[in-house]
Amino acid sequence: MVATTTLLSLLAVAVAGAYLAGRISDQLFDSRRDQALTEARRGALDAQTRFDQFTASNTYEVQLQAQTLLGQLEGVGLDRDRTVLLLQLPRTDPSVSIGTALSSATDGPSTVPDALRAAVRRNGTTQQYQSISVIDAEGRVRPWLAVGSLVKVPISGDYELYFLFDLSREQATLDAVQRTLLVGAFVLVMLVGGVTAAVVHQVVQPVRAAAAVASRMGDGHLGDRMEVKGEDDLARLAASFNAMAASLEQQITELEQLGTLQQRFVSDVSHELRTPLTTIRMAGEVIHDAREDFPPAVSRSAELLYTQLDRFEDLLADLLEISRYDAGAAALDAERVDVALLVRRVVEAAAPLAERRGSDLVVRVHPALTADDDGAGGCTAEVDRRRVERILRNLVVNAIEHGEGQPVEIDVAVDAVAVAVRVRDHGVGLSPTDAARVFDRFWRADLARARTTGGTGLGLAISREDALLHGGRLEVSGRPGQGATFLLTLPRDREAQLGAGSPLALRPLLQITAVNGV
Repeated sequence: MVATTTLLSLLAVAVAGAYLAGRISDQLFDSRRDQALTEARRGALDAQTRFDQFTASNTYEVQLQAQTLLGQLEGVGLDRDRTVLLLQLPRTDPSVSIGTALSSATDGPSTVPDALRAAVRRNGTTQQYQSISVIDAEGRVRPWLAVGSLVKVPISGDYELYFLFDLSREQATLDAVQRTLLVGAFVLVMLVGGVTAAVVHQVVQPVRAAAAVASRMGDGHLGDRMEVKGEDDLARLAASFNAMAASLEQQITELEQLGTLQQRFVSDVSHELRTPLTTIRMAGEVIHDAREDFPPAVSRSAELLYTQLDRFEDLLADLLEISRYDAGAAALDAERVDVALLVRRVVEAAAPLAERRGSDLVVRVHPALTADDDGAGGCTAEVDRRRVERILRNLVVNAIEHGEGQPVEIDVAVDAVAVAVRVRDHGVGLSPTDAARVFDRFWRADLARARTTGGTGLGLAISREDALLHGGRLEVSGRPGQGATFLLTLPRDREAQLGAGSPLALRPLLQITAVNGV
């Protein structure tokens, strides 16, 4: 900002200085020109009067009297820095000529430009003038103003009379003015730059302080505050910022405490329910084993009780798992595993459910992408077998549940960095809004749909946490009525950093709609 203001000020001062210098130069020249024209007019009239009064009888006497007259004309008037020239017209008869050129001084200009001489010869009754430059004996270029007209010399006829005025003093004045303007412009620009820097520092410093405090608050230092100085607008800004920071600190602290209480509540309740659930499980198993001796209604109730106890245990297990993630206590038990074998194991376990739902499970392991560096095949990766198998089970069962009896495609691929598993169904699909919330806890896309597997509503949320714990990611894509696709991408080594790419695309280019078998 300071540099921009200084540059703009420099530009403005340069334009203004150039304009002022031009105006001053024009005014100096106009004033000097008017004065020179007036003196030259008087001098020409005086010269013509004296020429008319000459009593010489020959050209030699005329030449002597003319030379004397030029010397007298040089010293007449306010300006002594001038030279008078008397130049012969072309084609003048040599017999009556008093010389081609007579000058009143030896150190001044001895010639005038041809253009000016031609103008004088064409308009001899009026004054003609022109600015000229002359190099003096010291090699310096000096500005002059030449003013000419015609006069009649006795015996010789018409001659050109020129008054040459030295403009060195005006040029020196203009140079002094330009130097003064240059120094003044430099001082003004420096002053503007200094004032701007001071103002910017005064204004920006509190903003930078606010940014620094906000950055530290973002790093967790919620107790940091801005220093309030004075009672101006910036001080009020700092006070308002501190009030906002205090309010945010209070709310964040309350939310952290509430979150901690919620995590502790879920964990404690889950643990506390295990003991009575174990007792209920034992009693339920006894009743379930003896259900053949009960009436049909009681026997059916025993089966429902046994099934719901399984679901209750799964819910407690998921709650305990999600509480570990919330508490940051989840840990990996990693080992080198062939992910393709895990996929086949999960598919085999889900085959009865797929058969009941009328869905074919299609597994494709892409051999072109599954060669290790040593040439051996296999989609191996260093992962937690239990967690990855849980992710795959959730994805496959979820695809069967929402596949509407259509085929479910499972693709497995690997490259040098990552291993990927893509699960795709062709069922009800997902809208963009549903896809954004599909990993939320206890969220269901269609509350009216009946579930046949008795899910807890935490499966996909836990699956995403499992993927993140591996340093991987779990992505979803879908369209209503066209199915949904889940893509799991995991690094092959625990220390490897997963890039933005994946061995498989989230949206497959090829669609298989009727493939049987596992």
